[in-house]
Amino acid sequence: MPSAGPASAPPVRRNSASRGAAETLHSATVVLYRFAKPLLFRLDAEQAHDLGKQLLRASAWGPARHWRRINRPPAPLGQTLLGLKFASPIGLAAGFDKDGEVISALPSLGFGFAEVGTVTPRPQEGNPRPRLFRHRSERSLQNRLGFNNQGMDALRRRLEDLGSFPFPIGVNIGKNKNTAEDQAIDDYRQLLRAFGDLADYLVINVSSPNTPGLRDLQSEAFLRPLLHEAREITEQPVLVKIAPDMEPQQAVDLCAMVVEAGAAGIVGTNTTSRLDRVAEPIPGGGGLSGRVLTEASFEIFQAIARELFGKALLISVGGIDSASEIYRRLRAGASLVQIYTALVYGGPTLLGELHRGLVELLEEDGFENLGEAIGADWR
Repeated sequence: MPSAGPASAPPVRRNSASRGAAETLHSATVVLYRFAKPLLFRLDAEQAHDLGKQLLRASAWGPARHWRRINRPPAPLGQTLLGLKFASPIGLAAGFDKDGEVISALPSLGFGFAEVGTVTPRPQEGNPRPRLFRHRSERSLQNRLGFNNQGMDALRRRLEDLGSFPFPIGVNIGKNKNTAEDQAIDDYRQLLRAFGDLADYLVINVSSPNTPGLRDLQSEAFLRPLLHEAREITEQPVLVKIAPDMEPQQAVDLCAMVVEAGAAGIVGTNTTSRLDRVAEPIPGGGGLSGRVLTEASFEIFQAIARELFGKALLISVGGIDSASEIYRRLRAGASLVQIYTALVYGGPTLLGELHRGLVELLEEDGFENLGEAIGADWR
């Protein structure tokens, strides 16, 4: 059972002068992003994403220092899980920083952890462009990126160069597109060996809709032997990321099996291939993330948590873009949550707003810290 070591410190109380300065800085940053956002959104979505990463790298020692003040997680949100300290329960989901290029800048945005990848053994370009699209009115994204990444050797070198990480780092691993299904386990073995001594935790991704046949690996026949081997390859926690496009009981049975087979936890869920969830889906397939996924993701997560809360680490992801939604996931049994699409629409001060909202919700329910709220619906 994961240990949620709740912080004992009371909510942070700032004096009026420091609070006023922080509010002024926050307001200025919000105004700036509101000005820049329409310009960014005129670009192709993937071009805007790449530009955003470049700006993050360039700002690591500039604006990021000010963002850190705005987004810093209050003490009551800290906890210890899997022997790791998480200053915030909010992490960056896999897919945003596939190659670990902006890890050093992420703490300034307020993240408590990050998951890099999905990484494959060999570099691959992914699917043809354009392959990332916005559904603005629904605050959602449609992607068919296809595990585009620089490969495991490049990511390993980058993580080694970082030395000590600024916060817990997970590595999300997947098979190459041209690896046959009956040889897929070899890809995962390579990746477990490559990052088993570097990552704070690893996530087996068998749930992306953009690699043909990948979701067929969401089976006991594949996952049980892989998890058995994982325990022999690495001592680091290994989690499994599942898809939202299954019946809740099917998801519960799958997750119960992988935990029994040795998985330390579940990441639920990946993007949905149900493109009819948006009014005007882009032809050509892909997966949807963002607000249109909120209820489907929560339904699956809630079913899993009803069965596995207290037995494994549960990370909830999918359509999370507000403090109230994070709080709903925490009360339902998530120790951690992840966001991606919300950051695209919310900008660099989003996590500060989420942190303040979470503290208010804790106080409303009479909780002194995050640990008291996690799983409250089942107690």
